[in-house]
Amino acid sequence: MLKSSKMFSALKVLFSRSLKKHPVLTNTSVYATFYLAAELSQQTFNRIYSREKPDYNFRAAARIAAVGSGIYAPILYYWYRYLDKKFSGTAVKTVMTKVACDQLIMTPLLLACFFTAMAVMERKDDLFEELRHKYIKTFLANQSFWIPGQMINFFFVPPHLRVVYVATASFLWINVLCYIKRQKLRPIELKEI
Repeated sequence: MLKSSKMFSALKVLFSRSLKKHPVLTNTSVYATFYLAAELSQQTFNRIYSREKPDYNFRAAARIAAVGSGIYAPILYYWYRYLDKKFSGTAVKTVMTKVACDQLIMTPLLLACFFTAMAVMERKDDLFEELRHKYIKTFLANQSFWIPGQMINFFFVPPHLRVVYVATASFLWINVLCYIKRQKLRPIELKEI
């Protein structure tokens, strides 16, 4: 027990140093890990509970991790720095302003980037098909999850740990996102195109 406690303390110190010296790289690594873990947990859930019992799709997992680490982590790092400089403090009005900016400015862009980047990596013919059919549902699910999540973030989480907090909470959110992404378009939805 003592050895694991010392090892955890050493890892914590190493992580803190890395976060201070290389914040974008560290946050990118955290995001890649959580995105990959969420996609694989979603695939495991499908293997256990779906009738089809699909095999693991490691390419799909790699695509999800690439979007999370290559797009989300660096953008969010600079976005939260900007919000913290522009609206400093934890007063209720300040936090509500940060949450509103995050959910009404950054979230719509990131969700559009997610579906579009995934379509590009999947080499789909219509890069915007899923975006058109899944965006509103995803945006509404996002709001119900992230408005309370971001209030916690901006009230209680120190600025240097914001992306780590978001990555950790994202593990849950990414499971939802992967679930929505995995849903097949119904024939009725396809006729609307």
